[in-house]
Amino acid sequence: NKFQAFHDLLNGEGTTVESNWKWIKKAITSTCHEVLGHKKHHHKEWITVDTLDKIQDRRNKKAAINTSRTRAEKAKAQAEYTVVNKQVKRSIRTDKRKYVEDLATTAEKVAREGNMRQLYDITKKLSGKRRKPERPVKSKEGEVITNIEEQQNRWVEHFKELLNRPAPLNPPNIEAVPTDFPINVGPPTIEEVSMAIRQIKSGKAAGPDNIPAEDNTMEASSKLWHALNGGQYHAEFLRYINLQNRAWRTVDKVVRSEDRC
Repeated sequence: NKFQAFHDLLNGEGTTVESNWKWIKKAITSTCHEVLGHKKHHHKEWITVDTLDKIQDRRNKKAAINTSRTRAEKAKAQAEYTVVNKQVKRSIRTDKRKYVEDLATTAEKVAREGNMRQLYDITKKLSGKRRKPERPVKSKEGEVITNIEEQQNRWVEHFKELLNRPAPLNPPNIEAVPTDFPINVGPPTIEEVSMAIRQIKSGKAAGPDNIPAEDNTMEASSKLWHALNGGQYHAEFLRYINLQNRAWRTVDKVVRSEDRC
C-alpha cells in the first residue's frame, strides 16, 4: 500500500526523517502519475483539427514523392505536394491570426475584470520569445570591440583592475553583529505549516521533488509536514535549498512569517 508511509509516520512508526520523506514523496508522485499522468505536448494549441488533417495529408504526399519509381510519378507527386503545402501554410496563417485575435479579445475582457495574472499570461503569449540584445564591449577609449578574443581580453583586464585594488589605509571599525535576536527558532507548528501550505500559489512548476503545489493543499499534509520536520530536516532540504523545492518553500514561509520575528 503506497499510503502506508502516511499511516506509519502519523503514528510514530517511521525509522528516520530521510526514510519517511522518501516514502511520502514516492506515494504522492506515484499517485499523481497514475491518476493524472504527465502533460502531453503534441502540437501548438492554436492549430485546428482541419489544419492537422492537412498536415497529415502533406506528410503522405511527401512519402509518395520518396516512394515514386518513375520520373512521371515523381513529378505528379511533387505537383500534388506543392498544392497541399500551400494549403497547409495558408491554413496555419489563418489559425494563427484567429488565435491572436481571440487572445486580444480575452485580454481586453480580463483587463476589465481586473484579472492581472491571466492578463500577464496572455500578454506573454502575444509578445512571444524575446532575444536579449547584445551589449557591445568597449575599450578604455570608448571604441566598440567586435573581435571575440579582444572582448575576452578586455573583460580580463577590467576584472583585474576591479578586484586587485590596494587595501584601504584606514579600514572601518565594524562592530560585531548581535546574535541574540528575539526570533522564535523552535520547530514549526502544525498551524504554521498549514498557513504556509495555504499560501503556496497553484499553477507553479514543481521543484526537484516533482511535487506540485496543488498536492499540498489538503489538510492532512499539515500533519505530515509537521511530523516530518518536527526537529530536523531531511537531506533533500539541504541539497536543494537554493533550488527552492516545494518542501523548502513551505518551511521558508514559516521562518519568514511575521509571528516568528
